[in-house]
Amino acid sequence: MYVVVVESPAKAKTINKYLGSGYEVLASFGHVRDLPAKDGSVDPDADFRMIWDIDPKAQKRLNDIARAVKGADKLILATDPDREGEAISWHVLEILKERRALKDLPVERVVFNAITRQAINEAMRSPRKIDTALVDAYLARRALDYLVGFTLSPVLWRKLPGSRSAGRVQSVALRLVCDRELEIEKFVAREYWSLVATLATPRGDTFEARLVGADGRKIQRLDIGSGAEAEEFKRAIETASFHVEAVDSKPAKRHPQPPFTTSTLQQEASRKLGFAPAHTMRLAQRLYEGMEIGGETVGLITYMRTDGVQIAEEAISAIRKAVASNYGPNYVPQSPRRYQTKAKNAQEAHEAIRPTDITVRPSDVARSLETEQARLYELIWRRTIASQTESAELERTSIDIIAGSGARRLELRASGTVVKFDGFLTVYQEGREEDEDDDDARRLPAMGQGEALERRALATTQHFTEPPPRYSEAALVKRMEELGIGRPSTYASILQVLKDRSYVRIDKRRLIPEDRGRIVVAFLESFFAKYVEYDFTAGLEEQLDRVSNSEVAWKDVLRDFWRGFIGAVDEIKDLRIGDVIDALDAMLAPHLFAPRADGSDPRLCPTCGTGRLSLKLGKFGAFIGCANYPECRYTRPFSAPNGEGNGSAQTRTLGRDPLSGLDVTARSGRFGPYLQLGEAVDGEKPKRASIPKGVDPASVELDYALGLLSLPREVGKHPESGEPIRAGIGRFGPYVQHGKTFANLESGEDVLSIGLNRAVTLIAEKAARGGKGRRFGADPGRALGEHPDKGGAVVVKNGRYGPYVSHAGVNATLPRDQSPDDITLAQAVALVDARAEQSGGKAAGKRRPARKAAEKAPASAKRKPQPQKKPTGGAARPARRAGKK
Repeated sequence: MYVVVVESPAKAKTINKYLGSGYEVLASFGHVRDLPAKDGSVDPDADFRMIWDIDPKAQKRLNDIARAVKGADKLILATDPDREGEAISWHVLEILKERRALKDLPVERVVFNAITRQAINEAMRSPRKIDTALVDAYLARRALDYLVGFTLSPVLWRKLPGSRSAGRVQSVALRLVCDRELEIEKFVAREYWSLVATLATPRGDTFEARLVGADGRKIQRLDIGSGAEAEEFKRAIETASFHVEAVDSKPAKRHPQPPFTTSTLQQEASRKLGFAPAHTMRLAQRLYEGMEIGGETVGLITYMRTDGVQIAEEAISAIRKAVASNYGPNYVPQSPRRYQTKAKNAQEAHEAIRPTDITVRPSDVARSLETEQARLYELIWRRTIASQTESAELERTSIDIIAGSGARRLELRASGTVVKFDGFLTVYQEGREEDEDDDDARRLPAMGQGEALERRALATTQHFTEPPPRYSEAALVKRMEELGIGRPSTYASILQVLKDRSYVRIDKRRLIPEDRGRIVVAFLESFFAKYVEYDFTAGLEEQLDRVSNSEVAWKDVLRDFWRGFIGAVDEIKDLRIGDVIDALDAMLAPHLFAPRADGSDPRLCPTCGTGRLSLKLGKFGAFIGCANYPECRYTRPFSAPNGEGNGSAQTRTLGRDPLSGLDVTARSGRFGPYLQLGEAVDGEKPKRASIPKGVDPASVELDYALGLLSLPREVGKHPESGEPIRAGIGRFGPYVQHGKTFANLESGEDVLSIGLNRAVTLIAEKAARGGKGRRFGADPGRALGEHPDKGGAVVVKNGRYGPYVSHAGVNATLPRDQSPDDITLAQAVALVDARAEQSGGKAAGKRRPARKAAEKAPASAKRKPQPQKKPTGGAARPARRAGKK
């Protein structure tokens, strides 16, 4: 009997069917041990000795593997073919050696790029040893991440209350987002005008031409800077006669893009399908590990973590045949296309992401896949087919037109592109960012040199330059790849960490830095500038790649890094918090105190009129306060007030309350968007009200805001008890209350307009569910379908701690970016399976808060090293200054 170890149970199930009864395939469920979250797990003074701690949930799986190898003839480690996969195999092997479970048992390492019968059998015939260079690269990366996190985090906690490290690479990605936001805030719009004439040929065909020159001077896009200039040109064009000066037509070709890498797959899935990178990788993992197709489990795509663009020769031949059969022989190029990666060091030279069998069309598997899986497979299939399809043939035409008006000679130009042969465009067109201009694909009418033209219309349009767009997730991944930051296996996790730690938020598919993220980046740029530089981070990634190529020793890389890093940490240990705040106040001034339109001092306190506003740090994070404190208690959140500047200000004045005369403002804080009446005066907190979920804060107007600020309101008297029923907004959203019974309003119901009959019904339903005296009753949930492997209903529910999915007693909380209304069966199954794996296969039962769960944990678990608690931050409302009591 041969024992085969892989990462996931789905992969184990597929491979076991291929190998047959002579093999036992077991899953490690990912990494089985890691560095414990405590000081000393990596010791630079002991030659970077690393202490590993086995995950308690992995003990049972390791015991199963140890028992299986006792009577086995061979151990085969078949984890993924990248650095992480090599590390998992190494960890399993080291643990088995420590337990003396191997003795003289032969150990082999096999890798395969696809989970198909042919690929598995070929891998079994070509075993190798553990690649120590890849393991060393993993050890160096893991040690670096640990040393940065556990050295820098305590510094952040002491100097910046409410902050924590975003990680070695995540901090640099966060800086990209923050730098772009600063560009937007500093941007000053510039006015410009365009003149576009609609002209007609003698045959009556019309087209548009743009003004590009006047009296021998070229006119660029921004050259006409005022309405007066535009009006002068308009008068000249209106009295001009037009003729064709020159017609220039040139053939051109557009070539297909190479097949997907991890980065380009994430970018295109985001642009075309709207998938977040982490979600794309979860779907791709399922397609790679194997799906049930026609009664057989088969992997549909090759390995999905790669930055190689090359394809195996036999696959290229199969793709070219598929192009001929699906689109015709004229769509097949004369010679095969062979792509080369532009990355400096393609990770372990893996193949590009492609279908394992190109003859399996998307329509063939659509019924066997979840909708999102099918859409992703079609995207991969089409991109792969297009990569071996003939180039598109175009004709680009440019027509120069002279407009004579007295002594003036004006030049106009019309351009267009016509597709003569669509080639690969019939299969696939690459997606674009919303802000990118598309090629001008207009077809121009036929005309000859010297031909007279007639003006039909003239459009004079005012424009303003726009700031650079915020990064989408796809654009950020692309930028990180361009800079050499991160690697294929890390892009999705980097973005997920930034979102999970509330350093960024996503609005309209764009990344916006939160106050906490901007504070952290400003701190790192002020005191650890070298370590958030793009070139430094990219250079360190190159060093790690050199380790994986056996070009440099991994501990040498660690020594070089640690020597400078610990010196930078030691330099600021004695720095006072006041000095830190002053440095951050100066760096963030363009964001916090943008110049005002009237030229007045943006730092002047609006309450006392003499104090200077500056950045302060309090119990709940950063805020803006007056220098005349405590005499003046003016404060406002960490953001530009009232929409000043060109950035994403989080405070917007809606108008004045007619009763109190105080300003009503919409703001954003640590618990989300809210409304505020007036400002804090003499220590008294102003009245606030949360903006309900589902309501766009930008759409809130004064009347609606005053209604929310007046809550809770009395809906009416209960017909049986005569007691009042009130409606309001609480910690868990809008509700109605009768006595001690609270009932949540359903999605779409308005707390300001709900009537007595509906309120009575909600109260009665809540009481019937046993909700008296409690805010939450049992939610029966919405059934998504049967679990494909284990049977039983998979249900999505709303619970006290948010939406979750449930199956056979296992509950899994939904990610923040996942709506319970949109979740699919496949997504739910992935979540509950992952939760079951974490729980060692046992039912999770109630989703207890972490604190209570820790209290009920067995004593043996309590003795295990626990991660250090990290303070949370944010700035929902201003708090007292650091150091003040």
